[in-house]
Amino acid sequence: MTTVTHEVEKQQKHLPEEGKKITATSTGQWFLKQNEILEGFLAIPEAWLERADRPDTVDLMVQKYGSTEALGITIKILKKISRNDLAQGLSSSRLEDLKNHDPILFKREYKQEKAELEKTNAEIKLMIQERKMKILEIKCSAEFSKKSADRHITDSRQAFTELQTFVERSLANLIEAIEEKQKTTQKQTDGVIQELEQEISELTKRSAEVELLSHTKDHLNFLQSFPSLNAIPPTKTWTEISIPLPSYGRNVGSVANQLKEELANKMDKLIAKAKLNRVKEFAVDVTLDPDTASPHLILSDDGKQVYCSDAKQNLPDNPERFNTAVNVLGKQSFSSGRFYYEVQVKGKTSWDLGIVKESINRKGSIKATPETGYWTICLRNGEKYRASAVDPNLSSNVYLNVKYPPKTVGVFVDYEVGMVSFFDVEAADIIYSFTGCSFTGKLYPFFSPSPHHHGKNSAPLIISPVTD
Repeated sequence: MTTVTHEVEKQQKHLPEEGKKITATSTGQWFLKQNEILEGFLAIPEAWLERADRPDTVDLMVQKYGSTEALGITIKILKKISRNDLAQGLSSSRLEDLKNHDPILFKREYKQEKAELEKTNAEIKLMIQERKMKILEIKCSAEFSKKSADRHITDSRQAFTELQTFVERSLANLIEAIEEKQKTTQKQTDGVIQELEQEISELTKRSAEVELLSHTKDHLNFLQSFPSLNAIPPTKTWTEISIPLPSYGRNVGSVANQLKEELANKMDKLIAKAKLNRVKEFAVDVTLDPDTASPHLILSDDGKQVYCSDAKQNLPDNPERFNTAVNVLGKQSFSSGRFYYEVQVKGKTSWDLGIVKESINRKGSIKATPETGYWTICLRNGEKYRASAVDPNLSSNVYLNVKYPPKTVGVFVDYEVGMVSFFDVEAADIIYSFTGCSFTGKLYPFFSPSPHHHGKNSAPLIISPVTD
């Protein structure tokens, strides 16, 4: 038997039971049957290994690969099954044998092991880089969480400060009203008391005159004075006169009810404002894509404004371009996460805004519905607001109840949740929300300034910077 055979046998005597039979077991023989799985070594035919025991397997390996390579393959198999402790013993003997008997193979082994070590080192460096990126990702997430918490705290403080100021102002107004009533009552009281005291003074004076006359001895004076002193001075009848107490409780109840109603309205507005601030955290930079713009549309150089022109430009009718409808898409696409942007619509009588699928029809007549890939709202004739959702009762677009025309419209999309919301930015009110949407593929911001209608709708749509 060759040197490697003896070496393999010798080493296997000191291995645990699973190591002794590594090349003869189904696990070891499975590796020997697979082409290229041992990195450059061809498999031993399955028929040769079918009834081979351990010595037979070793002999077959030596015959197939040669003595040196057979030992190397045994080491590789041990490494494959994570028995590096066993592989280390064989490897030391093998390297010593190669160094003494076959310098060429020793050098080749060195180069192979070095290449493998460099490969391992590259994998380690990649793992280090991946973990550094994970740390950065976690830190970014933590920073985002902190910013979100700070924003919530700021909003909460602002909301409660406004509510506190509002309550204190209402209390001050209530106290002022109560005090005003009390002043009126006190004025009435002072007037009545003054009048009573005046009558008391006159009656006291008359009583003193009567008392003096009743003790006079001058009969002539008595008879002359009697007619004037015998009559009681003119006075009021005070039995039915009183000062009504003001109803302070009615004031308190009225103000409390009004305060309750106004607080509820104010809370709704503050909550709506806080929600809008939340979605503003997902603001993205959107610009218009000139390759999709209708030939009637004029885009600004920075891609932030668009309006409709009378003249039709001579532009190539590429597949991305709207050739009939005066529409244009944003350059940026989104296929996950959440995003938000704002568009100024001030001064316009017609417009369309929203998001669309990449696969929408861009040629000829277009029907805008979620089924055709459109999630949009629009203004028509300066007063009619509609959503592209279909009203099942009317088989037409949903008409929206918009009390005050928005100057700036915010568009928020949550891709995973399947929601598209439109905000009146100044009022912090939600104009309309599409819910339960099923998004697939890319979504693009959608804009239509609508025809200019002889100058009545000539104002541009403007993609505005998002501010807190």
